[in-house]
Amino acid sequence: MKVADFHCDVLSKMQNFGDIDFRKDPRLDVTAERLAAGNVNLQCFAIYLSEHRGKLGFERILGQIDLFREKVVRSGGLQWLRWKEEVGSQVLGATSAGMLSVEGVDGLEGNLFYAQLCFELGVRFLGVTWNYANWAADGVLERRNGGFTEKGRKLVEWCNQSGMLLDVSHLSPSGFWELTELSDRPFIASHSNAAAICGHPRNLVDEQIKALIAMDGRMGLTFFPWFVEDGGKAGREDLLKHIEHVCSLGGERILMFGSDFDGIDTWVEGLEHPGKYPEFAELLLRHYPEELVSGWLYGNAMTFLGENLPSKGEQA
Repeated sequence: MKVADFHCDVLSKMQNFGDIDFRKDPRLDVTAERLAAGNVNLQCFAIYLSEHRGKLGFERILGQIDLFREKVVRSGGLQWLRWKEEVGSQVLGATSAGMLSVEGVDGLEGNLFYAQLCFELGVRFLGVTWNYANWAADGVLERRNGGFTEKGRKLVEWCNQSGMLLDVSHLSPSGFWELTELSDRPFIASHSNAAAICGHPRNLVDEQIKALIAMDGRMGLTFFPWFVEDGGKAGREDLLKHIEHVCSLGGERILMFGSDFDGIDTWVEGLEHPGKYPEFAELLLRHYPEELVSGWLYGNAMTFLGENLPSKGEQA
């Protein structure tokens, strides 16, 4: 079965270690070799800027876009998915494809021209915050639980107009609900689990999941053990509880996966890298019909992209 994975942090590792070889470097969870072994047809690569490396400036975003172009696409052999017309085309053929997202808009420095440049350079998703506040909104760990700033609301307006899609993983609860009013289009939570099953603050409560269902957004279950099981020790079977819960709310058509590989330092047993996806698919097929499993692994994500990615023709 084909797989679409909506979150990994390969690019920030590459920026930290300039000699990483994407094809099969042992320092990476996600490599070209493992994507092929796992039948991962689409991998979304997040641009995440760590404050430990200094100013969260736009040049660092540009640096990770360049790493994606040179090391993942050119040297690693992946195709680059950017447009609605490419969904279901030869771009998603036998070779894996990659997409770009920004995880936390801090590096855009409040400048919508920088956001426009990111779009023109191939970024298709913006995660508004990481865990804390930035110029656009509050993150999920910001205690005041604020929503969007005035600049943040203008960013959402620009996204609605341009075709840039939005990602609410890491966004504060207040920001989540404000975005349901501000956004003209559905959004995703690329790497979040169900709070009813595991109480981590990054997981989504039932009302948020229901809101995603109502708008036909998407929810990518993540493989960070602390988001899967209270206590932080989990096996791949424990993800079934999150699947069951989302389905109990009517969300079987919004489920997908966003592993967070290369952004985590502990792993779900049996899901340590994308080469493990076929074994996970076998587990899912023992419990659920093939139609649902293929949707969770690939189809639900691709349907969303086919309906919501910008059209190349409209940009001409």
